[in-house]
Amino acid sequence: MAFLFQKFQEAVKVLAKSPTFAKQGRHLQFETDMNKLFLFTSYNRLGKHAEEADADEIIEMGSKANLEEQQKQVQENIHEQISTFCKYMDDILRPDPQMAKPHNSPSEAKTAPRRSGLGLAVGRTTPMDCNPSMVVPETKMIKLCEVSKNLKDLLDYTLEIKPSQIQHKDAGQGLFLDGEADVGTVIAVYPGITYSPAYYRYIPGYPRVDLENPYLITRYDGTVINAQPWGTGGEAREMWNGSGAPQTGLNAEGGLDGSDRMWKLLSKPLDGSKTGGKGVVLERRHPLALAHFANHPPKDSLPNVMVCPYDFPLTEQNTRTYIPNVPFGGGQEVSMKKFGTFWFKSWKSSGPVADVPVIKSLVLVATRAISNEEILLNYRLSNSKRRPSWYTPVDEDEDRRRWS
Repeated sequence: MAFLFQKFQEAVKVLAKSPTFAKQGRHLQFETDMNKLFLFTSYNRLGKHAEEADADEIIEMGSKANLEEQQKQVQENIHEQISTFCKYMDDILRPDPQMAKPHNSPSEAKTAPRRSGLGLAVGRTTPMDCNPSMVVPETKMIKLCEVSKNLKDLLDYTLEIKPSQIQHKDAGQGLFLDGEADVGTVIAVYPGITYSPAYYRYIPGYPRVDLENPYLITRYDGTVINAQPWGTGGEAREMWNGSGAPQTGLNAEGGLDGSDRMWKLLSKPLDGSKTGGKGVVLERRHPLALAHFANHPPKDSLPNVMVCPYDFPLTEQNTRTYIPNVPFGGGQEVSMKKFGTFWFKSWKSSGPVADVPVIKSLVLVATRAISNEEILLNYRLSNSKRRPSWYTPVDEDEDRRRWS
């Protein structure tokens, strides 16, 4: 298996050195990232008993398949792992049928939402957020630490948060893999509230959203995920919409310089409490919903994971509770128009609708075998802005292409 992985690594290196990618920008960086994810996750899907012919076929496919085909395959590969994780979580948390309470009948479960005022408070449920029931189902009364331990027994790994091994005063807490995971494995999920470009002005602290919130990440499609309200999770399955998120200011000192004053006038943050996302029943005892604690690698070190966009199909409502994301605004379809540096939204009243509604999420995928070590993610901070002193670029060209 190690020999096959070496072949995959060589294929990745050949692609990365292609002159095509050196001449183009953001879109082609996305293409090369997707090609790597195609190779890594397909390699993982082969399993431990893969043959060399299988590896050669995947490498050939990676060199010939177009971007859309590769994206589709990556989504399938990731979804297969997520589905396995959800099954294991069900095995851990589903109560013993013999211990189930008799009053939890299907008929009562159906009528329970009508007795609740929550549906009236948040408005009519859209297909994007439809739930079979607004009632929080019964689960085993066990702590997150025990769920994590049980998951490791089934999945061979789990995650821990403890002081980072990076020798820098700002490193703080780090994310560690407890166990072993092969290349192409989904290591962690980035939790929290997702914002499409239509809702950027609702992100706490807008427009300088990152000054007091280091737990923001942006997908290539512009979706921003704010993990700050998620924190380290919780100790129950509950209705969650991130409403307990701490509000951030425009800067650490609480003052405004001239530029900030102008932004405050022209780009006034909107009150998220009025049009925020609907509550969703989520499992807060989620051992893998800790991707936001991964640190950037220090100088002379390389990352061992990379980000991968993942779209969870809402048709699979029985596993929705294990996807730790809630779309702000309820997931309404909105189109955006840009005038200068400002975005304006227009609601779509008609037009084609996606075949399957999805929750836009993001996962961290292992780029090599990982064993009982700290998880390191290349932050790829923009080189057009001042970067923190602790940031050492892994690849300056990749940073430039990512934000070009």
